[in-house]
Amino acid sequence: MVLSDHAAQKTLKAAIGCRGVGLHSGAKVGMQLLPAAPDTGIVFRRDGAEIPALWTNVVDSTLNTTLSNGEGVRIGTIEHLLAALSGCEVDNAVVELDGPEVPIMDGSAEPFVFLIECAGLVQQDAPRRAIKVLRPITVAEGSKSASLLPQDGFSMTVEIDFDSRAIRRQNIDLVLDAATFKAEIARARTFGFLHEVDRMRAAGLARGGSLENAVVVSGDTVLNEGGLRYADEFVRHKVLDAIGDLALAGAPIIGHFRGVRSGHALNRRVLEALFATPDAWCWTTMGAAPAAETWAPSELRASA
Repeated sequence: MVLSDHAAQKTLKAAIGCRGVGLHSGAKVGMQLLPAAPDTGIVFRRDGAEIPALWTNVVDSTLNTTLSNGEGVRIGTIEHLLAALSGCEVDNAVVELDGPEVPIMDGSAEPFVFLIECAGLVQQDAPRRAIKVLRPITVAEGSKSASLLPQDGFSMTVEIDFDSRAIRRQNIDLVLDAATFKAEIARARTFGFLHEVDRMRAAGLARGGSLENAVVVSGDTVLNEGGLRYADEFVRHKVLDAIGDLALAGAPIIGHFRGVRSGHALNRRVLEALFATPDAWCWTTMGAAPAAETWAPSELRASA
């Protein structure tokens, strides 16, 4: 069977790696991205343990997304790398780490996109499946919410609102593909507030954070030399985070994501709510027009 580029699964042509610091642990970490067979998905490997990148393996959503194998092995801050792999349409890869976190690099997904492009991609002889949203699913917590809505393709609307004149209310609406991700989202860096640093470090967080890997806001001022990469870099980074979190569905999503002040926890909860509602989704094959749909919902790939 000959599959079109969009309809076929992809993996890396070659292994590639980098070293960096963990944003929250402050530990130095080495990472290798390795090719993987069709239907592997994205799998993290540390200390001999393998953890599939699935929402069912999330154990912490405090200022990052952390996975665990349930036996003590944890891998944190996975969202930026997952966003890069998803944005570059990498379906199968093994991520080997010698530390507790994915290195933060410059706080964006751009360094990971660079690694993926340097390694190159190869098309695999297997169809690319996706998860099609069939009816609206919403989870909420006070004024915060995350929704998945039926729609052809994949698009996102994200809104944030912070009590800082450097940020205030920002919103963005994008139709996502590989080119748009690279140009409009990948370079957006994580951000934080100077007055929260001591509290976060006392809680064991942000120990590797600096002006080299995060946008830091003090009062109403951005402290980073050179300022922002986008005028609305803050909301674009929230889009980046959501792309990474939604990659934990285990396959591309066909639908529209709407996040209102949502974060890692709500992003995970909306996936949980989707898969808990059998008639709200189905498997579909990418590249068909219209897509060939399997109307009887099935188990997640990693659980099959």
